[in-house]
Amino acid sequence: MSYLEEYYLSYDEERRLLSQHGQVEYLTTMKYVEECLSGIDAPSILEIGAGTGRYSVTLAKRGLRVTAVELIDHNIEVLKSKLDGSEPIEVYKGNALDLSVLPDASFDLTMLLGPMYHLYTREDKLKALSEAVRVTKPGGRILVAYCMNEPTVISYVFGLNHLIEVTEKNMLTPDWHCISEPKDLFELVRTEEIASLDAEFPVERLKLVATDGATNYLKELIDGMDRATFNKWMEYHFTVCERQDLIGASHHTLDILRKK
Repeated sequence: MSYLEEYYLSYDEERRLLSQHGQVEYLTTMKYVEECLSGIDAPSILEIGAGTGRYSVTLAKRGLRVTAVELIDHNIEVLKSKLDGSEPIEVYKGNALDLSVLPDASFDLTMLLGPMYHLYTREDKLKALSEAVRVTKPGGRILVAYCMNEPTVISYVFGLNHLIEVTEKNMLTPDWHCISEPKDLFELVRTEEIASLDAEFPVERLKLVATDGATNYLKELIDGMDRATFNKWMEYHFTVCERQDLIGASHHTLDILRKK
């Protein structure tokens, strides 16, 4: 069993997204999904790395045509358990690096909301992006989520007092970039690395969004908010989530691309 399979067998990703602090990332992502789908009649949607279906199932239950590709058997089982058979969704076991089962230029919206968290080489990241671009229609949108470097340095290395550990294990470069391996589960990037990946493909960036912004620095505070205060937090977050001077400090980002 891989590190990734072990992680998703024991970690409740669904519970995280349903927590009040986790809702910020979910609600922000859905806001931009809906923006990308606006004006398209009967859109075709692909989610690569669909996980337990938080996005795919939600969209399919709205009657939208969804294709969900997921690598981990446990996640596929959870995803399918949410379906009653009436939803227009197809679910495949597959890898973001090889979508050969899917034809070129098939989808109006392609979502890559998890795989880039777990790809550790530039070659693999480019392959995953290449496949996502290939299966998207010209003019279609591609949403790519990333985990960012600086929040981990701030929150994990210093905030949780792991400085000695990561230093002894040579997990930091001289310029404080985290060095990840599959056993570490998550690959961390900076905004310039995302731009460098995009530059390899016939795509135009429409937006780079901080999907949780400052939220994960304040988890306990966010989870303790009453609904009215939380709604105000979301109002603030939506006001600043596209500000490029804040992007790198967000734990998660969403790169919104248009295929030329």
